[in-house]
Amino acid sequence: MKRSARLGKMKVTADGEGVVSHAGAELLRELAGHSGLIDAWDRVLIGTYRALPIHFPGSVLADLAVAIADGADSISDMRALRDQPGLFGPVASTPTAWRVLDRVHDTHLAGLRQGRAIARARAWAAGAGPDLSSELHLDIDATVVIAHSEKELAAPTWKRTFGFHPLAVFLDRPEIASGEALAGIVRPGNAGSNTAADHVEVLRLGIENLPAHAKPKKDDLSTPNYVVRSDSAGATHEFAAATHEAGLGFSFGFPITEEVRKAISGRPWGAWRKAVEDDGDLRAGAWVGEITEQLDLSAWPAGSRVIVRRERPHPGAQLSLFDAESGYRHTAFICAPRPGAGKDTRPLALLELGHRQHARVEDRIRQAKAAGLRNLPCKEAAENHAWLECVLAAADLVCWSKLICFSDDPELARCEIANFRYRILHMAARLTRTGRVTSLRLDRTWSWAKQLALGFTRLRAAFA
Repeated sequence: MKRSARLGKMKVTADGEGVVSHAGAELLRELAGHSGLIDAWDRVLIGTYRALPIHFPGSVLADLAVAIADGADSISDMRALRDQPGLFGPVASTPTAWRVLDRVHDTHLAGLRQGRAIARARAWAAGAGPDLSSELHLDIDATVVIAHSEKELAAPTWKRTFGFHPLAVFLDRPEIASGEALAGIVRPGNAGSNTAADHVEVLRLGIENLPAHAKPKKDDLSTPNYVVRSDSAGATHEFAAATHEAGLGFSFGFPITEEVRKAISGRPWGAWRKAVEDDGDLRAGAWVGEITEQLDLSAWPAGSRVIVRRERPHPGAQLSLFDAESGYRHTAFICAPRPGAGKDTRPLALLELGHRQHARVEDRIRQAKAAGLRNLPCKEAAENHAWLECVLAAADLVCWSKLICFSDDPELARCEIANFRYRILHMAARLTRTGRVTSLRLDRTWSWAKQLALGFTRLRAAFA
């Protein structure tokens, strides 16, 4: 085989000037500043200092959130920003960042969350807000985060690992194939999947993180309509009652009990209707049917309905004995509209589609794990709570940047975090200074250079 003629022909030197990488991360830093996140977090923690610090706590935590979005999964990874002072300015050292996290106690967490709420309100006002006249969805899910050493709250998990079992709620934003991270809590690894108190708490925190004009009200149908979605872990009477008390609808996975199996077996074939896909086409080999009248739902909120999807199992599907005997795989969910809204008159197929789209939360969790949630690096629980707030802020900054800066470019607006880093955040550039003007000259040969330059312009105009 003939070797390439280019091998060894390129001259390599170490005398470049003004060259920087991660230029797109500066977009997120500007967004953190314009949205008020940095100032809000400063106000929360500045009282813990006896004198004015060199690195203000809001800036340190915001830089940590940007570094997480940029790929950091430990505090020391902030050096990706710190090693480029020409672009990012003075960035706190690893020990300084540790000390800022250590200053966060339980009394400060509410303030950090309120700071993200302030930033969300400003970002929505700048163009990142959803259509509040449409039905919005709050997706709740938990995940296991492995710990490789003894840490506070770390415990054996149901997956026979050791670590944590955090729970989070996301506002679904399908227009960018993503979601806003409203709230999350760090729980012990042995925390139950269906602990109603935890679901109620994370939902309360999520609602508090919404802007004032976007919060639901129980007795006011003119306020935005939210539906809380969860798998069967959320299907408890206490959590369902809490969602209705907050003025929300719900759609939870429902366990296939003996009562449900009897109801399914008693339905004639003609009572089943074809399921549909996201684009409105019929879903091959899938049908939906309602079994509300065959069940005792007196313990559930008024208006609750149970709907079942039956479909031909795909190869390798894990089937129960009931499914194996019937030849179909069955899944059920229980749903109810917000209080006072009356019965939902949409076809069963659309109700089932809305619940099936809860599966998107798995992508939100996967993306969060690719941006900081894979690791809770601190030994103390309060520090890990603060780290989680930075992870949630990182997810929000990426989401808002897509909505404000790249909404007209589906390739960028809908890409996952790994591609967003490759295309935008890790872009190379050159810093030049002429007089008093510093210019960030993006690599003009890069396919997305013009989009990032336009993104900076749009961001500054949105908050002008």
